[in-house]
Amino acid sequence: MNQRVLLEPNDSAALHPEEYPLTVREAAKYLGVSPQSVYLWVERKQIPHLRVMGRNIRFLRSDLETFRASFKQEMENE
Repeated sequence: MNQRVLLEPNDSAALHPEEYPLTVREAAKYLGVSPQSVYLWVERKQIPHLRVMGRNIRFLRSDLETFRASFKQEMENE
C-alpha cells in the first residue's frame, strides 16, 4: 500500500468532515482491533495511511472501509 504525506497541517481542512483523518487509536476502534495491530499493519505497509508532518499517522475513513472489506474477504478465503 502507498502512504500519503500531508505536507501542511491545513491540507486536511479541504476534506469533507467525514473524511477528517483518524488517529491510530480511532482507526483501531473503528476496525475493532488493538492499536498495536494497526501499528503492525502500518509497519508492514498493509493499510493505507497518511503521514502528517512526517511523523504522525492518520487514516481516512474511506481507506479503512476498503481495508476492512479486503481484510474480511482474505479471512474468509483462508
